[in-house]
Amino acid sequence: MKIKYLSLFLILATTFLASAVGGYVTSVYKEPWYSQLVLSPLSPPAWVFGPVWTTLYVLMSIAVWRVWQVSFNRKILFIYYIHLFFNASWSVIFFGFHNILLALINLSLILFFIIFLMYLYKSIDKFAFYLMIPYITWSTYAFFLNFSILILN
Repeated sequence: MKIKYLSLFLILATTFLASAVGGYVTSVYKEPWYSQLVLSPLSPPAWVFGPVWTTLYVLMSIAVWRVWQVSFNRKILFIYYIHLFFNASWSVIFFGFHNILLALINLSLILFFIIFLMYLYKSIDKFAFYLMIPYITWSTYAFFLNFSILILN
């Protein structure tokens, strides 16, 4: 029983470590560049991002953990961690390098991985599949926001 929850803890820790990398880069390199950009009128206030991403990281971690508990499929775990690399690198590309186009391409890869993971999850654990719906919804919205920044600037 302890090992079962240890794997959840490790997945959560790895996911939030990746998040911390993106958060650090964002906090260091965001301003003054970001406040000079023209944003979509559909952009949420800045305070929304922290709670939303925290929730999404928990949901995606639980989803992959549930699939891991059923299948012990290392390939799925590997794909999840590759996806997590691209997720964390978005902040580096967008806020660190100030490269809006490359960030959009990166978001395309993230969306591909989310769809692929959801496809894999669906046949193993439908609840894990459903846990990913908020993530793909928010990531699609993020794609729209990133695209609008590219067009407006």
